[in-house]
Amino acid sequence: MYKPNDLILRMTTSIIVFILLGFSIYLLLAGHNSPGGGFIGGLMTASAILLLYISYGTKAVEKILPVNYRLLIPIGLLVALGTGIGSFFFNVPFLSQTFTYVEMPFFGKLELATAMMFDIGVYITVLGVTLTIILSISRDQKS
Repeated sequence: MYKPNDLILRMTTSIIVFILLGFSIYLLLAGHNSPGGGFIGGLMTASAILLLYISYGTKAVEKILPVNYRLLIPIGLLVALGTGIGSFFFNVPFLSQTFTYVEMPFFGKLELATAMMFDIGVYITVLGVTLTIILSISRDQKS
């Protein structure tokens, strides 16, 4: 049986995945004030996880990340919808944004915004949808 020598791919994957995950978190956190956000952050995270699947195989990645990606879709939708519905409790229009500043030890003054919660919901949803679609296609090809 032929087994390719994928040592270079595996070694570079570790570095590339680390960079992709760090950049996706940056895009998620910066998205409500500058370009980026939950959508592109979710796509970047999905691409990092897919690179792990390509490099190490399905069994190894599912052992490390035992996540049902289909469950991420309704969880993300509920988080995003919850930020919109939360505005009704304060008698403001749907998806109205508000923010406040909180003093945190070691970090100083941090901004907390409802747009960030919405971006997290989009991030989780996009991650679940993207990985569900691509992994479903890859499993169909093996059959």
